[in-house]
Amino acid sequence: MKRNAKLALAEQADIHELYELSVQCSESEVDFVADTYKRLRGKPARLLREDFCGTANVCCEWVKRHKNNHAIGVDLDKSVLKWGKKNNLAGLSASQRKRIQLINGNVLAVDTEQPDIISAMNFSYWLFKERKILKSYFQRAYQTLKDDGIFFLDIYGGYDSFSEVEEEREVETSIGNVTYIWEQRHFNPINHDLTCCIHFAFADGSRLDQAFVYHWRLWTLPEIQDLLHEAGFRTSIYWQGWDEDGEPDGEFYAATEADADAGWIAYIVAEKN
Repeated sequence: MKRNAKLALAEQADIHELYELSVQCSESEVDFVADTYKRLRGKPARLLREDFCGTANVCCEWVKRHKNNHAIGVDLDKSVLKWGKKNNLAGLSASQRKRIQLINGNVLAVDTEQPDIISAMNFSYWLFKERKILKSYFQRAYQTLKDDGIFFLDIYGGYDSFSEVEEEREVETSIGNVTYIWEQRHFNPINHDLTCCIHFAFADGSRLDQAFVYHWRLWTLPEIQDLLHEAGFRTSIYWQGWDEDGEPDGEFYAATEADADAGWIAYIVAEKN
């Protein structure tokens, strides 16, 4: 993207590009689900369904990995799917594009081919605030997966997750370094309603405030595991590791115990019984 000196950087920015650069790492996500599935099942997964797929970045990364890989992306937002087609699928080869199906639909009701993997990442399933609705989603995932299928979710927690805080991080983009700001704006300890926002601040002083706003329930790890078990799954937890400087190292390892950190991220691996 070329800079336009007449426009503030915030006006030139593409929020979906900024989101992918600051929040997503499709390569490492696909590494984890593919490697974990193969290790547990003794064979490679070939069909992945990405729920709440947004720009379908993970779908694109999945089909690039192998000529027999296929992906289904499901999202309610037609505009973000359109962006994904224009900016992500357009960069694939013709044969790769043919192996992606994007569905503008509700994950609670959509019917698809049975996948090896269902992936629900970036905490998107937290938009289901009621226990019975989240359990219904997990039940549909269980019914939709192949008999040896695996459901992958991510989750975060720690005592800072119950606080109203802001975190900042620099991100390299096509229009220069941008400050990514994650704000936990409001938390209600009575019902665990959580409102989070993503803002972006640019080198010229301009900003994109509330580029993304999320109204979630802050679900805890035991609650999610209980619901998955009730839906028929058995679960394992893969905890994020830390380097010698106390920073996340990008590696996840199976764990049954962990430190009471201020903030942590984990993968939930839910296998069909």
